[in-house]
Amino acid sequence: MDLAVVDVPERSRYEVSADGEVVGFSAYHLIDEGVYALPHVEVDPAFEGRGVASALMRESLDDIRERGLKVVPICPFARTYIGKNQGYADLVHKG
Repeated sequence: MDLAVVDVPERSRYEVSADGEVVGFSAYHLIDEGVYALPHVEVDPAFEGRGVASALMRESLDDIRERGLKVVPICPFARTYIGKNQGYADLVHKG
């Protein structure tokens, strides 16, 4: 399965595609200068348990880091992912 993650700013979300078909997304919105809230992550049930949501989080967080932004992980999956992958803990907004 070939996964690709892209930022779709006009929809305020990162989308993940599997073999060219969008199968999930991670929504975001700007809550403060340089801070994104991550309120929702969703993956098509047919793709659950196959690492799709983890790839989506990893690539979106890498992009957020590259842009010099911080996050407030509201979604339970986003919070858990960051908690298990401490290399992203520095992205969490402390304010």
